[in-house]
Amino acid sequence: MTWILGIQGPQGCGKSTLASALVEEWGRSGVRATAVSIDDFYLTHAEQEALASSHPGNPYLLYRGYPGTHDVALGRRTIDALASLGIAESTDVPAYDKSAHRGRGDRVPASAWRRVTGPVDVLVVEGWMLGFTPVDASAETLAVDPTLRAPNEYLEAYRAWHERLDAFVHMRVDSLDTVVRWRVDSERARRERGETALSDEDARDYIERFMPAYRLWGPQLCAHPPCSEFIVIELAEDRSLRPRDAVQRILRTAPRQG
Repeated sequence: MTWILGIQGPQGCGKSTLASALVEEWGRSGVRATAVSIDDFYLTHAEQEALASSHPGNPYLLYRGYPGTHDVALGRRTIDALASLGIAESTDVPAYDKSAHRGRGDRVPASAWRRVTGPVDVLVVEGWMLGFTPVDASAETLAVDPTLRAPNEYLEAYRAWHERLDAFVHMRVDSLDTVVRWRVDSERARRERGETALSDEDARDYIERFMPAYRLWGPQLCAHPPCSEFIVIELAEDRSLRPRDAVQRILRTAPRQG
C-alpha cells in the first residue's frame, strides 16, 4: 500500500526541494518514491479564463493560485492512479507550464506528461495551500473582504486530496514578510542570470495577493491538521530547516517497506 505524505509551506520556501531530497533519500534505501505538485493540477488556460469570467471583479480568481483554480478531480485521479500502481504498471502525471500565455500558464499536452512506473511505496504531494480548509461563512475576514467567499467555498472540494494523506509536513515561517522578501530576491536572481523575471514591484504585488489566504486559512491548518501524523518544521530566513534533522525525522515517519 502506498504511503502518502503531504507538504505545505509558503511560496519559495523550498517545498519542492524538500520533496526531491526525501524522494532521493528513500531511493537510496530501496524505497520507491515519487513526488507531485498541486501546481500541476491547475485549470487549463481556457478553464481559468472561464472561471475568472464567472467571478467578475474577484482578484483572487482572476489568475491561477487560489482555491478554485485547480482541477481537483484531476488531482484526485492522479493521486489514486499513482497509489494503485502494480509492478510494471504505469500512469502519466500532468504537468503545467507557468510560462505559457505570457506567464498566465497552461497545462501542457498530455503527450508531454511525466510517466511513472509502479509500484510506488511513497508518494509526496506538495503545495502552498495543501491542507487548507474553509472557515465558517460568518468569519469576520469574509465580511471585510467578500471576494474571499468564493475561494473559501471552493476549498470544500479539496478535502478529496486531504483524506488521502497519511502524514503531513507544515513548513512554517515566523513572519509573512519573509515570504515577500523571498519572492523579490528570487526574481532579482533570475534577472541577474539574464532570465525573464518580474521587477521588484511586480514580484511584491504578485506575492502579496496570497497574504490574505495565509492569514485566513493558515491558523486553521495548525488547529485542525488534515491527519494525525502532523510534523511542523520551522524555516529560518535563509530557508534552512529547524530542527536540523528535519529530513531524517520525516524519513523515520514513513512505515518500513518490505
